[in-house]
Amino acid sequence: MKALNIVVAFLGGVALGAAAGILFAPEKGEDTRKKIADLLRQKGVKLNRAEMDDLVDQIAAEVKDAE
Repeated sequence: MKALNIVVAFLGGVALGAAAGILFAPEKGEDTRKKIADLLRQKGVKLNRAEMDDLVDQIAAEVKDAE
């Protein structure tokens, strides 16, 4: 069980890092959200518009706090 938690935490960190990298790309927010949604769909994660907006806000807050 402990190994599974480590793997899940690692994958979550990878996803957060990738999303943060996309957020810093010089593109419109709409395009960025679409890229994030496409990436998540490829991984089997499906979010509606409100959930996607919440995710982007959470990532942006994490990135801002890390500065």
